[in-house]
Amino acid sequence: MSGSTNKLNRRSMLKASVAVAAAPALIGSAQAQQTVTWKVQAHWPKASGSFNDSLGVLAKELEERTGGRFKLETYGAGEIAKDREIYNVVRRGVVPMGTISPAYILGEAQAMGLFYGVPGTLRESWEMMHLTKNLGIEKMVNEELRPKGVMMMAEKAYPTEVVLKKKVTSAADLGSLKVRSAGSMLEYLAAAGASPQQIAGPEIYQAISTGVVDGAHWGAAIGALSMKFWEVAKFHMKPALGFANDAYIVNIAALDKLPPDLKLQFVSLVEERYFRRSVEYLNQEAVALTTGKTKMDVEVVRFPDDVLKKFADASNQILKKEAAKGDVAQKGTQALTKLMTDLGYV
Repeated sequence: MSGSTNKLNRRSMLKASVAVAAAPALIGSAQAQQTVTWKVQAHWPKASGSFNDSLGVLAKELEERTGGRFKLETYGAGEIAKDREIYNVVRRGVVPMGTISPAYILGEAQAMGLFYGVPGTLRESWEMMHLTKNLGIEKMVNEELRPKGVMMMAEKAYPTEVVLKKKVTSAADLGSLKVRSAGSMLEYLAAAGASPQQIAGPEIYQAISTGVVDGAHWGAAIGALSMKFWEVAKFHMKPALGFANDAYIVNIAALDKLPPDLKLQFVSLVEERYFRRSVEYLNQEAVALTTGKTKMDVEVVRFPDDVLKKFADASNQILKKEAAKGDVAQKGTQALTKLMTDLGYV
């Protein structure tokens, strides 16, 4: 009797062990079937090239790579929140994700101005990409943002160029102009004598066409084409004011709730897209500018030397102000300055 009882006990224990061992597999299988839909508030109007080519492509590729298990429901500028409100709606979890310009939230991290891009410092997109990813600017920003419940991931590096209604042939010409701008570009343009103003993306075209401002920047040629600025402002100014990053901002709690495989797919795709999109953007810039010149009577105009001199002086002052924001900003500024030295810019 006791031998039979022992055999039954051993069989029961074996069954229990098999059941416990199988549980993680069952949980994993259930988790693997979990589907997620995130609302994403963009700072780009739906008319902007980046709404489709950046956010739209990310949504499409994420859905494809996850077999339809992770979808992004995208909203154009102002549908849930406006540009400078996006940070707070993501931080509070109203939406798990948004797109944003670091220029809108410069006060949230010491290195945010470097993440946005210091005007007049770098001259190529790859330099901005190297600074952001390899020299640690994005990491510095997120070390300060994570305790606040959000993180930012660079979306693309891009040039910033101004379009104007009037041709500029001297600093005196620029001094009479009102120009829509944002972030440290405001200070940069002001130093050259212009009167920069902050205007939300969806309102820029009307502001130019009605004379509220005499020009604007929204990226460079792609922005001018997709936002129809060239219809009312025919002079496209070169060289670029600088190179900047657009970014995705993500609620960390929402990110951590994702099944591990979906989280990995999402983070990996955003990282990959940064490099692919930044390069693609330069190609689209060339195509857009050719379209403007050949089909829309756009004239490319170089800033006069006296304006460029004022820009250079302003850039140095902005860089000093960035370094003075604290130890993190100083470290980031040193990385940028060394890169500029390596490139022979200083």
